[in-house]
Amino acid sequence: QVQLVESGGGLVQPGGSLRLSCAASGNIYRIFTMAWYRQASGEQRELVARIRSDGTTYYADSVKGRFAISGDNARNTGYLQMNSLKFEDTAVYYCNGYLKAIGSPPADYWGQGTQVTVFS
Repeated sequence: QVQLVESGGGLVQPGGSLRLSCAASGNIYRIFTMAWYRQASGEQRELVARIRSDGTTYYADSVKGRFAISGDNARNTGYLQMNSLKFEDTAVYYCNGYLKAIGSPPADYWGQGTQVTVFS
């Protein structure tokens, strides 16, 4: 079955950089979109960045100019490059994929989340 697994989270100082990865595996026919969400303690989950299969992207205002989303179609893997990190970026980051699995209709799939903590 389809599985999304995030990696790359950890501890980083303000102004530092971190690169998150999202590896999709299983009986995937096609990935239509991939996105990164985050949820800080006591707050709602928010959309951080999104990329369509045609390469078009969306970024939340709070991360524009600092984060970059990308994907490697051959490896069914998405990335989130995070630069100039701030305390406010501290959250659990979740990978989301809207995709079609072989034998199933298109649907949303979620990773387990990876913790990003910005500290000094």
